[in-house]
Parts: sequence; structure tokens; C-alpha cells
Amino acid sequence: MYEPIRTKSVHSTMAGTPSDFPHRTREEELDIQLAGHLAALLAVTDELRGLTPSTDLDAAATRLAEQVARLRGGRTPVRASPATVGRPAPLHQRAHALAGRALVVAASRADTAAAILAAERMDAHAAATGLTVTA
Repeated sequence: MYEPIRTKSVHSTMAGTPSDFPHRTREEELDIQLAGHLAALLAVTDELRGLTPSTDLDAAATRLAEQVARLRGGRTPVRASPATVGRPAPLHQRAHALAGRALVVAASRADTAAAILAAERMDAHAAATGLTVTA
């Protein structure tokens, strides 16, 4: 009643050939994503350091740079030049959001050091903007 298929399936043909592009593992993708979020948080932290210098922001920037370098295989991140004009409140809000994203990715890849750093930065930026932190 039905005629048999005489050609090979496209899927079986493709499955046996090596791919033309490199594939990354889930862990590698999460490392890249986490490094990106932390690098963005570092850039905002550097801008805040120019507007409102503090030892807390200096220490946070150093720790963020260390985490980004670790995730990128030792390559140091590019640092932003500190802003000298502007309002810190929108930067604190942006930093809080970036730290939240970093926390989600760090938790999904079970990176305790990055998760703790992201949570600390979320708390610090929430306090700076007057956001309420609920545990």
C-alpha cells in the first residue's frame, strides 16, 4: 500500500558527519554568561567609584575583576574609566539588576564564590538606593 522510502533520511545523514562549528558544553556557556554579567557589573562599579569613591566599591571592583578573570581563563577584564559626572542612583539600580542576573547564573552553575559576591553586591546596591531587601 505504501511505497518504502528509498533515500536516506536527512537526519541520519547529518548525525554521522562531524559538525562544521565547535560546540560548547552547558557549563562553558554558563561560564561565558556569568563572566559577561560580572564584567558588566564591574563596569558599573567602576563608574560608581568615580562618582562616589569608597573602599567598599574599590574592594568590590577588585573581587569582581578576580572572578571575571577566573571565568575567562586568566584573562583580565577591560576596566571602565570612572565617571565624574552623573547621578549614582540609576547606576546603583542598574548594578542591582546586573548582580541579580549574575546571582541566577552563578546559582545554576553552582559557583558559590560568584553567587556570594553577587548577593553581597545586590544587598549593597539595594541599600544605596533604599530598596527593601527581603530574605
